[in-house]
Amino acid sequence: MGKLCPASRAHRQIKTWARIDSDLFYQGQRAHSPNEIAMLDAIDQTLISALMQDSRRSLKALAQISGLSAPSVSERLRRLEERGVISAYTLEIDPRFLGYQLQAIVRIRPLPGKLQEVERQILAIAEFTECDKVTGDDCFIARLQVRSMEQLDSLLDHLNHYAETNTAIVKKSPIKRRLPPLE
Repeated sequence: MGKLCPASRAHRQIKTWARIDSDLFYQGQRAHSPNEIAMLDAIDQTLISALMQDSRRSLKALAQISGLSAPSVSERLRRLEERGVISAYTLEIDPRFLGYQLQAIVRIRPLPGKLQEVERQILAIAEFTECDKVTGDDCFIARLQVRSMEQLDSLLDHLNHYAETNTAIVKKSPIKRRLPPLE
């Protein structure tokens, strides 16, 4: 087990975690699993829930919701960002207002020896808005936004030099991307 590096007095007052000699430490204590680091108290959960509803909420509004002062909320958010719990404050735009009328889910199975090239091609095609590398027969499951069936065919024809694809057009998304329960 590695040793904790000495820290300044001010630094010891802030809850932090670090990887030292491949051991995880949180608040000066060795963490037994990554789940211990990701644990959220009730106030953190309240702040995250409020931000999930409206990521533009002011510190003042978050302070009122959580019962903390604005500087305390700011400090908590900073710590959540440092820990990687909050990685971004995002904006959602309906792709239809940008002219993308069709959304497709594409299962992609690279041809033998073409795995890295397929991944490069997916990254290079901006219309792929999400992609997961998965286990099973298909190596990738991706979400694609297109303006027309002709554009979809053109993009898939380019990819078919390196992989087999299976495509489904999304009719409706009853559940938009969401986080699992915080508790």
